[in-house]
Amino acid sequence: MSATRVLVLNSGSSSVKYQLLDMRDGSRLAVGLVERIGEAASRLKHAPLAGGGEEREREEPIADHEAALKAVSAELSADGLGLDSPDLAAIGHRVVHGGLKFTEPTVITDEVLTEIERLVPVAPLHNPANITGIRTAQALRPDLPQVAVFDTAFHTTMPESAARYAIDVATADQHRVRRYGFHGTSHAYVSRKTAWLLGRAPEDVNVIVLHLGNGASASAVRGGRCVDTSMGLTPLEGLVMGTRSGDVDPAVVFHLARVGGMSIDEVDALLNKKSGLVGLCGENDMREIRRRIDGGDQAASLAFDIYIHRLKKYIGAYYAVLGRVDAVAFTAGVGENAAPVREAAVAGLEELGLAVDGELNAVRSDEARLISPEYARVAVAVVPTDEELEIAQQTYSLVGNPS
Repeated sequence: MSATRVLVLNSGSSSVKYQLLDMRDGSRLAVGLVERIGEAASRLKHAPLAGGGEEREREEPIADHEAALKAVSAELSADGLGLDSPDLAAIGHRVVHGGLKFTEPTVITDEVLTEIERLVPVAPLHNPANITGIRTAQALRPDLPQVAVFDTAFHTTMPESAARYAIDVATADQHRVRRYGFHGTSHAYVSRKTAWLLGRAPEDVNVIVLHLGNGASASAVRGGRCVDTSMGLTPLEGLVMGTRSGDVDPAVVFHLARVGGMSIDEVDALLNKKSGLVGLCGENDMREIRRRIDGGDQAASLAFDIYIHRLKKYIGAYYAVLGRVDAVAFTAGVGENAAPVREAAVAGLEELGLAVDGELNAVRSDEARLISPEYARVAVAVVPTDEELEIAQQTYSLVGNPS
């Protein structure tokens, strides 16, 4: 029998998230997380999902990504699912930035790694960690196909009119300044799943996808292809996020440097780590913000209103871009779980055919579902994202050899 398992790795600067999936049915065999890599109190959490094993957690020093992956391999081996298993077909890696060169999942070679390294200046927080995870996995299983699945790939179908900034073309091209977009694996998965929910082919459906987590992005998807997205050169552009500002006047940077005496690094930290919801009210957890609003907290209420205002602007803008909208899909942590956000984002858009049913919206579920009333011209959906499954499917479709 051919190998049917794919290990999905998401390597961060100090963490490794992983899932092992069986591609015969997409089921998860194990999931886990190694965090605080390089610290004295590193932690590994591992949950075998096949065979009824119990979740395990341990704290011990884990010096680097090589040690982390060896620890992951040991946990998997304890469940009979080790990296040396002949059932393992490939390892799929989440890579945040693929630029314009990588428009689809790609088998990793030395040349591919070199190009991912060349993109580090436009993804300095993410690509180096992704590269470390790839090199470590290659060292552990040099015989096994390793595949890169890029967050930016789904958005490479944007027309130049959406992808270009209105700055000097020669300068933009020299420094690779353009809109790339992120969360692409989520937007791809959710847009297809939404079409399935409507009983239609993705090629026949126009969807606005709202990926609302601590990082947040919107996309306009026409017939299965992205035609616009809210994030740009970096994940800073677009919606109000947990700690990121989203859209601001670029001159804010100059103003803070000239008048505020702030360095470029200080402004960078402000806009990426001290802005968004946390900058507005000191909290980036939507559950806590709603609790504070219920208690009469004015700062939390204003932060929520600003968040929703930006969200409405993008829904309206992407409605105009698409011309016809069949569905608006909410996904990710906030989108899937915060009913007040969904209700507020759609409120007042009845003339655009959008509405939510209060009872349906209040239901908590892990299943994809419609929350709009039957009379609504545009469906409103909640679609739990599954980026790991998307990465595994793209990886297996490229290198798998099912019998």
